[in-house]
Parts: sequence; C-alpha cells; structure tokens
Amino acid sequence: MRIKVNKDNCTGCRLCMQICAIEHFSEINPKKAALRIEAKFPDPGKYKPIVCILCGKCEEACPEKAISKSDTGAYVVDKEKCTNCGECIAVCPVDVIFQHPDLDHVIKCDLCMKCTELCNTDAIVKWEKPEAAAVKEAHNG
Repeated sequence: MRIKVNKDNCTGCRLCMQICAIEHFSEINPKKAALRIEAKFPDPGKYKPIVCILCGKCEEACPEKAISKSDTGAYVVDKEKCTNCGECIAVCPVDVIFQHPDLDHVIKCDLCMKCTELCNTDAIVKWEKPEAAAVKEAHNG
C-alpha cells in the first residue's frame, strides 16, 4: 500500500498534517508531521501535498543503518539508532524527511495511512500500484 497525491484536490486545510502529528507525537503540531503541504505561490488557492515516495534513498544514505524497509513497505526510522546526522535528509528527492529541534531523530512517513483516512477531498489517498511505476507516478497526480 502506498499514498498517492491528487494535488488538484488539495484545499490546503492541513488536517493531514495535524492528524499525523497527533498519531505519532500525541500533539497538534503540524511541524512534526511526516508530510507537508506546499503552497503554490503566486497561485492563491493552489496547494500540493508532499509525501514520501518510498524511493529508498534514505535507507541507502543512512550510515547508522537506522532506516529500514518494514513489512508494510515503508522506510522507517529506528529512533534508537538514529544519530540525527541528516544524511537521509540530504538525499530525499522530495524533501519530506526532516529534523525537529525537540527530537533526537529524524521524522519520516511510516505509512500509517491516518492522513488518507481523514482527507475528505481525496487529495491524499491509499494506493495500490506495482512498485516500479509507483515511485515515478506518486507525485504526478
């Protein structure tokens, strides 16, 4: 299972970011969300959700082997092994892995799918697609 973006459907409400932070950190803090909404300046009202495309570059770049592919297909961070070095951030092609000053590990999507469950415009949806085509198409929606 993957997450697909339908950028034309996004209203910029950022409910997905709020539920992500609640799910993973038990607080309403969109700055801790493992996805983000990009405003398309200077086009008011145009937004684009940015989600992990599961390319695996973060796993390859991690010198501590703190990122690995889970049974769900997500690349997940082992918080105990992560040294917050930022190597995974540097190679992320969609800039969705990041550091938060309150944490000693990076934040990235673990495919919990809470964002897809609460997006009422279908801007972010669950998606089953063969892996080779999925990475290429995930952000073309």
